[in-house]
Order: sequence, then structure tokens, then C-alpha cells
Amino acid sequence: MIAPKPLKKEDLIYITAPAKAIEEGPVFYTRDFFMKQGFRVEISKHCFGQHNYFSGTDEERMADLQYGIDHPEVKAIICARGGYGCVRILDGIRWANMLREPKWLIGFSDITVFHHRLYNLGVQSIHGTMSLNFEKNSIETFETLLAALTGKSYQIESPSNTNNKQGTVIGKLMGGNLSIVYSLIGTDDAFDFEDTILFLEDLAEHYYHLDRMFFTLKKCGALDKIKGLIIGGMTDMEDTTIPFGMYVEEIVLQHFSFRKIPICFDFPAGHIDDNRALIFGKQVQLNVNEKCGRITFKGA
Repeated sequence: MIAPKPLKKEDLIYITAPAKAIEEGPVFYTRDFFMKQGFRVEISKHCFGQHNYFSGTDEERMADLQYGIDHPEVKAIICARGGYGCVRILDGIRWANMLREPKWLIGFSDITVFHHRLYNLGVQSIHGTMSLNFEKNSIETFETLLAALTGKSYQIESPSNTNNKQGTVIGKLMGGNLSIVYSLIGTDDAFDFEDTILFLEDLAEHYYHLDRMFFTLKKCGALDKIKGLIIGGMTDMEDTTIPFGMYVEEIVLQHFSFRKIPICFDFPAGHIDDNRALIFGKQVQLNVNEKCGRITFKGA
């Protein structure tokens, strides 16, 4: 996998809104944060636009992202927010310059669509926080994001969970928002899950839908191919009036009765304030023991 170059002081970071509309405040907060770290920042032309649900028309959002990909000085592109809309512009983007001059693309949730494409192109990207969340994020969120962007080594640990399955594996990290991963199975942007460590998180899904998505992962062979599984924030999950009768851990573990791989729950990444940065496409070590789950990222 190609790793974009580590950022250094005075490098240019570009903020764009490829999906849902966003107000100015969180974007300016993000700009000021990175400027205090010594970086230059540019905000996309239509970042504060509004076209129905979106920050602009498909053509405007596509042009904004393309500008960041093609700009020779931009070293990292941070998405202002998710929502919905990335898949609408995915195939209109000319991705070739991400291979010629790789640059970090940062985001989560709906941005998982772009992480899929970049992973399949062989370019690493960062599953990390976005402008919408900056004002509420933990200190560790920013420490790991800056470490990932500047090529430093770092570790992320999750607390012990009695449902964790212990073990140590090495593999390429991949994944993102479960609903997006699920939506792209069977498409030309689907992952090859072979020998990978799969990270999944989600927001405001019913337990029965979570169950459906995991059965799809099973039936497409994904759960038989992965070397390890990391479950991040499963935030604001919903039950039905008549309870479904299973919760996150049970829904996941029912598929691993006869397959022993390390599984880590409650990992600090996803739709939570403590949303630490994960480098997708990077070879990492996952260690799950009685005390914690841990991912180790080696620096550039």
C-alpha cells in the first residue's frame, strides 16, 4: 500500500464538504486548530453551500474534492462532515493524482465510501474525526490524528470487555462504517477481506438491522477471511417495541463459535467523542488480552 508523505510545518491542509451541508463555525474551528499546529489551511469553494440536503450540487461537491486531489501543494484533505452523498460523486472523481501524488484523506461515517476506493487503489487513508466533531473530540482524538498525519508511531488501547476474544495478529487494517461497508458488498468498490483486520462502527441502527448486516458479511465470506475484528462505537443503537433479544456483542459473536480470531469490543473510534485516528491500508498489530485491546501503528 502507498503511504502519503508525512506532513511537516507549513504544509497545506484542505477542508471540503463532500456530502451533507455544514455551518461555518465547525469548519473555522478546524482551520484554526490546524493553523495553531503550524499548517496552512484552505477551505473549498462550496464548503458552506446548500443544495437541498447537500453542501452543493453533485457537480460542485465533485469539483471541490477534485480540486484538493489535483492541487500540487495540498498534502491532506479533511472532510468537513459525512451524512450522505459521497457515493453520488465517487465515480465522477478522477483518482489518478492520488496515485501520482498521494495525499491523506481524512474522515469517517459516509467517508467510508472514499476509504473503500482508496484501499482498492492501494493508497492508505485515515479514518478520523471531521470538522463537525472537532469541538467535542477528546485530546486523544487529536493526538492520534496528528501522529498519523506526521508519520509518528502510536498505539490505541481500548478498555477490557468480558466479551473480547484474546489473541495477537498482524494484518492490513480496513473497514469503517458498517452500513457503508454493507452497502458496497457486491459492487466494484467492495473490499477484498482476505487476511485483513476489520474495523467496524455504526450509528443509530436497529439491532435487527445490525444482525442482518453481519449475516451478509458471513454469507459473502468476509468473516471467514479476516484475521481479526475490531468493533468501535456502536452508538445510539435502537431496539424494537418487542425487544430483538440480542445486543451488539451477541450479534457479533454468534458468527465466531467455531472460528477463533481476536475480537475487540468498545474500541475508541467511530461516532463517539473519543474518535481516534486509524490508518486504513497500513500493516498493524492487533493484540487483545485480558487487560485491553491494542493496535500498534509504526511510524513512517
